[in-house]
Amino acid sequence: MIERVEFTNMCMICDGNRVVVIDRKKKDWPGITFPGCKVELGESFSDAVIREVKEETGLDIWSPQLCGMKDWYENQIRFVVLFYKTRHFQGDLQSSKEGEVWWEEIANLPNLNLSLDMNDMIRVFTEDDLSEFFYRRDGDKWVYDLK
Repeated sequence: MIERVEFTNMCMICDGNRVVVIDRKKKDWPGITFPGCKVELGESFSDAVIREVKEETGLDIWSPQLCGMKDWYENQIRFVVLFYKTRHFQGDLQSSKEGEVWWEEIANLPNLNLSLDMNDMIRVFTEDDLSEFFYRRDGDKWVYDLK
């Protein structure tokens, strides 16, 4: 059986104890998160995250490192969000139609209006023993495991 898959990405851009965040305006997943979005057909995963960061923040990044993923299965499709992080960037932050962007202290992230389950997703970005945030159905509820 062949599974249909949709790939997206998210990137934690680090500068010391600060990271770039975006207050996303999407109706399906609003709130503060890291920049990123869909991987285009035929595009490499690295190129996609570099492109999305540029579009959403105005920053040029390089050497993004894959550090984990979030995934779930819904409506006959597996959705996969690849988590990247980088300390390599240049340029000036510029907000876009996707939302306002700014530098935020990592320690202050839990105090913000984060997107759904973003607190635990940040753990996958920052804790070396975690690499997957997996949503699954438990009856009528969505639950998740950190692996």
